[in-house]
Amino acid sequence: MKLYLTTMLILPALILLLLSPLAQAQKAAWRQATDAELASLLPARAQVEKEHIETEMRTASGIVNSRGHFIAGVVLLTTGYSAEGKYSQYLIVQAPIRIGGILLKPGEYAFGWTRSQAGDALTVHFNQAATGALMGTTDAHRIAGSSRVEPLHIWPPEKALIQIGRFAIPYELGDE
Repeated sequence: MKLYLTTMLILPALILLLLSPLAQAQKAAWRQATDAELASLLPARAQVEKEHIETEMRTASGIVNSRGHFIAGVVLLTTGYSAEGKYSQYLIVQAPIRIGGILLKPGEYAFGWTRSQAGDALTVHFNQAATGALMGTTDAHRIAGSSRVEPLHIWPPEKALIQIGRFAIPYELGDE
């Protein structure tokens, strides 16, 4: 009886122990996307609501996982469009991501920001690109210390930040 109980407890534990490296290996590894990958993914003109707005490809940034799924963005050139002052960046999400508490499912989004009264934070609003429907708002806080100022930079999960100028929003990748 004692041997039977020991076998019934140890055998499942041993199986789980052996299978755990396989489960970890299946989790997608993320890296910085190359300029060529971003150019093939991001549009030269992004559809935002009813307009096709030109993008500034030299500002493109993103990450890609081992399954070929991207999270990538680019600055919108909104001068002369109705989106001027409302949106400043375009984002393609191919894997679930939570940005500052806002869950974004795979899709296309436009986001913009306003500076706080004190100037130490940005209020960032995320909208569905096609409809303009608000997905949520979150705050981007000033990056501590000196960092390179970039219009948009999506850092890999080791740093897990979306940088807008001198400000950043933390993100968490969801399960695919």
